Amino acid sequence: MRLGCTSFGGPVAHLGYFRTEFVSSRAWLSEPAFADLVALAQFLPGPASSQTGFAIGLRQGGYRGGLAAWLGFTLPSALLMLCFAASASVIIAAPIGLVALHGLKLAAAAIVGQAVWGMARSLCRTWHTRLIALAGLALALGVSGALSPVMVIIAGGMAGLFIGRLVLPPSSNMILEPLPIAITPRASFIALTLCAALLAASFLPAHGLALLFAAFYRAGALVFGGG
Repeated sequence: MRLGCTSFGGPVAHLGYFRTEFVSSRAWLSEPAFADLVALAQFLPGPASSQTGFAIGLRQGGYRGGLAAWLGFTLPSALLMLCFAASASVIIAAPIGLVALHGLKLAAAAIVGQAVWGMARSLCRTWHTRLIALAGLALALGVSGALSPVMVIIAGGMAGLFIGRLVLPPSSNMILEPLPIAITPRASFIALTLCAALLAASFLPAHGLALLFAAFYRAGALVFGGG
């Protein structure tokens, strides 16, 4: 709940807050385990910060822990969004309101930069990882469109596979740290089936709230890149 009320800057900045809270302060996860979890969340569609927070809660407290983590992190922003939406006309109409919004945008950019820098210092410690990160940045800046994040993720995975198998000696290969999460194969199958069924249903004709749900569900299920 505290992170949900104080974590500004969007999903990228949220991951930086998560690292500080759950890796550095509470030591619930190690650096490699957190990096693997973030990589998985980036590969999946939807917001990476919400997925990472849910996974950490699921790891610590099972299904109830995952639900508590998701609600605690998401509910504050939802309530604040309702408050801002109710007063949006007043804020936009006042010149000082526009100036304040512009200042918030600039502050958010600084927060994102700080989070990216902190994660880069912990995850990009060798020339191999720095090279992959710089190449991914160049690819993301050079390729536009909805598929750009997916291309960067796939290219990064292939580069990591190439370096791990062909460039680095066997003694320097990274050892993957297990990330135990209490979820059964049956539950995984049910969740995957439900996800696919809802995605298929979202393409059916709909009206009203069903149409709104279908549009946002398609966006959440088909937009990759972690943002």
